[in-house]
Amino acid sequence: MTTAAVENALLTTFDVGRLRLRNRVVMAPMTREASHDGTPTPAMIDYYVRRAAGGVGLIITEGTTVAHEAARNRTGIPVFHGDANLQRWSELVAAVHAEGAAIVPQLWHVGMDRKVGDPPDPLVHPAGPSGVDLHGAVVADPLSSAQIDDIVAAFGTAAGEAQRLGFDGIELHGAHGYLIDQFLWSRTNRRTDQYGGDIARRTRFAADVVRACRSAVSSDFPIIFRLSQWKITDFDARLAASPAELEEIVSPLAAAGVDVFHCSTRRYWEPAFEGSPLTLAGWVRHITGLPTIAVGSVGLRDSDFISTLLTGAGAAVEGLARVAEFLNRGEFDLVCVGRALISDPAWVNKIAAGRHDELVPFDAADLARLY
Repeated sequence: MTTAAVENALLTTFDVGRLRLRNRVVMAPMTREASHDGTPTPAMIDYYVRRAAGGVGLIITEGTTVAHEAARNRTGIPVFHGDANLQRWSELVAAVHAEGAAIVPQLWHVGMDRKVGDPPDPLVHPAGPSGVDLHGAVVADPLSSAQIDDIVAAFGTAAGEAQRLGFDGIELHGAHGYLIDQFLWSRTNRRTDQYGGDIARRTRFAADVVRACRSAVSSDFPIIFRLSQWKITDFDARLAASPAELEEIVSPLAAAGVDVFHCSTRRYWEPAFEGSPLTLAGWVRHITGLPTIAVGSVGLRDSDFISTLLTGAGAAVEGLARVAEFLNRGEFDLVCVGRALISDPAWVNKIAAGRHDELVPFDAADLARLY
């Protein structure tokens, strides 16, 4: 595939709801713990602005937590509530828009990834569907129905604030073993009420969150839902064992109001299920008919982010012909780039200018400065 063909695939516009993206490249949400006790800092704003100036079409912010006492577990994680914090997010939106990019916040609750004694308040216990951590140990009481209602409402409130502040949509973090995913996953959801049991009931909490967010925003305000098979504690976990099980999860979410699914995998090109070449993003797109975002080692040579981040290793630049091929055949609609944008904020502009040979390889040392 020619360089021009790669550029054409990546750099065409894309519409979702009222939003027109200038290209198909999305900046991945990457938790950096760079806020000041939950408040976005000027350096944090500059970090996003540099990637916007570098040409990305859409920025998904690092996870930012909704207004629930157990939603975060580290003080450097930003929060999405409180007048001072929301004002700083508003400044970030304006600065990113000035560079021509769209931006959405990733709304997050860590659930049982929080440990007893974690900050910011060590007296607050973790919150999850069954009080079961990601290893299967019971460490807290299950959430009550009233507590579930409060968390659902907190997501809805955050979505409404996002639209008020001028964001271009929201992303709900329903992946990697955090709270929404903990309801979806049988290992962490042992409930016997309407929120637990079979896949349909385990999906109810996620669908309720989507509905709360949809009710809080306009009908053309995009809602992105991030999902994954793997978890932060189990890279081989399977949320769905077959396309039929996957359909039981994503179809109710689509009906509840999701506009785009962000399908998180370790290597975007790998088939999701035995016997079919379709990727996770491809299967979700096939099932729902909705746009999907693919993520996982985009632009990096056969190297997943888990190994490079945990070992401190780098990852060489890979040609983008395979990404373009998947886009052109309709496997997915958008591509999410993470580590490549850490080391090279101008990644998209270099591709647009045909300067592929100038793309900078990922180096884990860049994580320390995140310039």
